[in-house]
Amino acid sequence: MRGASRLLAAIAFLTRIPVGRANFDVAGGAALFPLVGAALGAAVGGTAYGLARIMPSLAAAGIALALGALLTGALHLDGLADSADALGASSREGALAIMRDHAIGTYGAAALVLDLIVKTAALAALAGRSRVVLEALAAGALSRATPVVLGFALPSVRTEGAGAVFPITRVDAGVAVVLAAALAFPADLLLIAVAAAVTLVLGAWFRRWLGGRTGDTLGAAVELAETAVLVAAAALA
Repeated sequence: MRGASRLLAAIAFLTRIPVGRANFDVAGGAALFPLVGAALGAAVGGTAYGLARIMPSLAAAGIALALGALLTGALHLDGLADSADALGASSREGALAIMRDHAIGTYGAAALVLDLIVKTAALAALAGRSRVVLEALAAGALSRATPVVLGFALPSVRTEGAGAVFPITRVDAGVAVVLAAALAFPADLLLIAVAAAVTLVLGAWFRRWLGGRTGDTLGAAVELAETAVLVAAAALA
């Protein structure tokens, strides 16, 4: 799979940008997920910085995150909501059944609200500085490496769905990690450590909870990692 096709595959999976998504192999583009994530993060950070010059930073951050949700189709937020709802199940089978139901329950709604409140507050704290573009770029890149690493490290618990189409190789995972770290380096090395810690913790939890990964848990991992990196950046500002 050529480089251009890999990049288009990554764009097709991670965004709603029309690039003819039906013709691409998702796993083939996984190594370049951090590059697409960096572009999405830079768009969010740049929007927040630009709008913060003409309106309150909290409003600027909210609008910037709305842009991010529009570009991604709220893909990762959906995964977070479904995964949170599944926490209320009494068994592994029950959790997997809940993830198949796209209706949002109490846990899912609470997870979305809390995640967006925290993320908006963190981005608002950064929005008045030009470095917010680098920090949001880093958050986007690092968080999109998370599902690639987990896709390699954990088995799929389903035979179909987004999680099952992730036969990630060691090379894919390695390239994604190196690319994400290189993109995040100009912001702060500690942000890389935060993303790595979140990935390790979530990987251990998913293995213990479900015995592996699903598309929803991978989406939740992206969202949680991105929020954690933005919070860390705000704390370091």
